[in-house]
Amino acid sequence: MSNSSFPTEFLLLPFADTRELQLLHFGLFLGIYLAALLGNGLILTAIACDHHLHTPMYFFLLNLALIDLGSISTTVPKAMANSLWDTRAISFFGCATQVFMFVTFVTAEFSLLTIMAYDRYIAICNPLHYRTIMDSRACVNMAAAAWGSTFLYAVLHTANTFSLPLCQGNALDQFFCEIPQILKLSCTDAYIKEARLIVVSASLLFVCFVFLVLSYVQIFRVVLRIPSQQGRHKAFSTCLPHLAVVSLFTSTAIFAYLKPPSMSSSSLNLFLAVLYSVVSPTVNPLIYSMRNQELKDAVWKVMNECFSEGINCLS
Repeated sequence: MSNSSFPTEFLLLPFADTRELQLLHFGLFLGIYLAALLGNGLILTAIACDHHLHTPMYFFLLNLALIDLGSISTTVPKAMANSLWDTRAISFFGCATQVFMFVTFVTAEFSLLTIMAYDRYIAICNPLHYRTIMDSRACVNMAAAAWGSTFLYAVLHTANTFSLPLCQGNALDQFFCEIPQILKLSCTDAYIKEARLIVVSASLLFVCFVFLVLSYVQIFRVVLRIPSQQGRHKAFSTCLPHLAVVSLFTSTAIFAYLKPPSMSSSSLNLFLAVLYSVVSPTVNPLIYSMRNQELKDAVWKVMNECFSEGINCLS
């Protein structure tokens, strides 16, 4: 097989054609990226420093914040650099690295959201055995299994995708390297090899999605039977943020990858990709801190301490 089947670089989809709009895109993405770093950084610091938050729910939330930081750092900096320097190019190695990192973080996020649903299910539907089932060792094992399996999955997907000969040029219809867009460049016969892996992956994701739905059906059945309004409010305050994050992430990702071909367009693909790869990691900390008073208090405590230390340093 000739080396021409494997381009040395790919061309990403630009957000704008004019220089003014490119700089506007750079500034907008810079603001979003800094907000994501700040929000998820505060979540990480608050959970790590406040011993009251050293519980299974917040342990998984800490992992989710790490995933969100990794996910948005995989796509946004390169998009900002391309807009700032007026280029579309990304090297073959850079594209493969971006695919590997993005698949790792996106798959890990879905796995972790499933684990978090299980944690809420045990806490609300089986509270007497919660500490026994969700002890520290079980939590660490579940988190390690999620990270380890998604790492191997990403290695398999990336190696399989970039071993395919590409016969349709090197221009991708997306602002970052995404497997479906790379597959559009592959030869017809080679595409079947990766398509089989995608079918298996979709089946596993569907099983996780069904588990999520069934878990929350059971959770809401139990919560609605709680006699006190305060008890229902406390249960909802821990479940609704997670449900909102799950809904935002899964709805945009599922629609992006399973929408009918007749609805496919560059602008729609770009919009959906921004929602699940940029907006979701940015707003997740806000969603979790809005209704969770414990987390909100811990975040404010971290911010006040940082502000006080900054004043002391200036004085």
